[in-house]
Amino acid sequence: VQLQASGGGLVQAGGSLKLSCAASGFAAGRYAVGWFRQAPGKDYEFVAAIPRNSDRTLSADSVKGRFTISRDNTENTVYLEMNNLKAEDTGVYSCAASKTIILSSLRSRSMYAAWGIGTLVTVSS
Repeated sequence: VQLQASGGGLVQAGGSLKLSCAASGFAAGRYAVGWFRQAPGKDYEFVAAIPRNSDRTLSADSVKGRFTISRDNTENTVYLEMNNLKAEDTGVYSCAASKTIILSSLRSRSMYAAWGIGTLVTVSS
């Protein structure tokens, strides 16, 4: 079971990036997937999550209206499209898989069993 985040980079404030979380060794469509980020010197912060059936998504207040999470189960990949990026969005973004079906619980890191290697997003102001 592996998850690999990619798509990070350096972008100016106001710019956009699209992150990918590719799953291998398992069918990502059977799991909820969440994105978390960790800024330098800070703890992990929940960003967004999408349940197995993708009927609703969950986002942190700090990214609502700017970030969109989606999934393509045929590609076994979950995406995080980030628009209007701000300096405070800087951090390492990691994706993780969860078996929980309770949407609200996906804000908690403890609900995730499999974590991927993160990708660095740097937003210059």
